[in-house]
Amino acid sequence: MAIVYALERRMFMNTGTVKFFDPTRGFGFIQPDNGAADIFVHISAVEQAGMASLDKGQKVGFDIIQDSRSGKSTAGNIVAA
Repeated sequence: MAIVYALERRMFMNTGTVKFFDPTRGFGFIQPDNGAADIFVHISAVEQAGMASLDKGQKVGFDIIQDSRSGKSTAGNIVAA
């Protein structure tokens, strides 16, 4: 059942291209494929995905999460596409 849930969830993920990511500063931006505004991505979301960094031009899947502190949208649940 968990596998089916994971597959269904992945089908509804946003996809995009890494526009910029600076691992030293710990943040970057993803340009969504649907033409929406760029999405902020924090190093903690990248590390939670088991990655050390993101590369400019890399295709990724992600969920849009509202940051509880700032109220702004941020990328989470990142996967390599």
